[in-house]
Amino acid sequence: MVCNRLTDLLSYAPPPKKGEVRVFYNIDPEFSLVAVAGLGRECQGYDVFEQMDEGKEAIRIASATGCKALQKMRVERVFVESFGHSESAAEGSALGVWLYQEKKNVKLQKVIPTLELYDDCDWTGWQIGLQKAAAQNLARQLMDCPANMMTPTSFAQNAVEVLCKSGINVEVKVKGWAETQQMNAFLAASQGSCEPPIFLELSYYGACKDERPVILIGKGITYNSGGICLKDCNKQRYMRGDMGGAACVLAACRAVAGLQLPLNIRALIPLCENMPGCAAMRPGDIVKAMNGKSIKIESTDTAGRLCLADALVYAQNFWPRFIVDVGTMTNDMKHALGASASGVWSNSEALWEYMLAASMHTGDRVKI
Repeated sequence: MVCNRLTDLLSYAPPPKKGEVRVFYNIDPEFSLVAVAGLGRECQGYDVFEQMDEGKEAIRIASATGCKALQKMRVERVFVESFGHSESAAEGSALGVWLYQEKKNVKLQKVIPTLELYDDCDWTGWQIGLQKAAAQNLARQLMDCPANMMTPTSFAQNAVEVLCKSGINVEVKVKGWAETQQMNAFLAASQGSCEPPIFLELSYYGACKDERPVILIGKGITYNSGGICLKDCNKQRYMRGDMGGAACVLAACRAVAGLQLPLNIRALIPLCENMPGCAAMRPGDIVKAMNGKSIKIESTDTAGRLCLADALVYAQNFWPRFIVDVGTMTNDMKHALGASASGVWSNSEALWEYMLAASMHTGDRVKI
């Protein structure tokens, strides 16, 4: 009945274009509001030039746009059509309605509607999409939190609260442990801050425990002032997000556990602040990494590389299948690719091909 009435109403004007949405009132007793979102042209598929499945991306955009339109009208429960691909519809919807409003006055907070599948054609795909979106929203939540409320200790507490109930083992290793491991590069990055450094080790076993794990490493500079090589004030306001790599790795672990994927994962997250304290590292200092190699510090603004250096050495203890490290490494990437894609460097052609194939389906494009 809803479809018939919508067809009649839409016949009076051109259909909404891609990214546009129209809201209709009281066309059905069961649904007081119905949002119709434009998907764009028919028969969209893989685009060779964009390196992306445009059909799935159009579904994500349309479902997000429609749900956000209803959210603005304080709708508390939204039924979403599958659009022919339930996973993309669920992911787009959940990403679209998410808001960071943890620190807002309760009276000013907006409604986050409950999302449900309307046509029940692919319930499994819908649940997979919601799991993926929940993980991405977790990363967004961690990155948007102010730096004074997302210190290394706070990040570790969040990891324990979120991941332990998902069946992931979380080990919180403190400064003394890093000293015994001779992680001098990691410790040098943290020594200007009064916040103690923490090294997180996450373990997920979805396969036989004897199987070699995949190692994920996330850069966790919870605030990067640049140290003695202080950043410009305008840049510093965004430096709470310099733990984006750590947030993504934590979120990936949650998604893997939620989807019960059959592989073993070991995630390593070095967490610290880079501040210009009285004990801070200086340009020209030389530190010895965990493997005994010396590193000369040309700029204290490169603390993330020092953290990752020791984490990469430590990862070799687990004889991994492969290692993926994630981090907000350099502003030059923004100049090269903008916000259109993530940069990838790899010494494995096969691993790169797998990442590229995955990005085609998810819309998270990568460039090498």
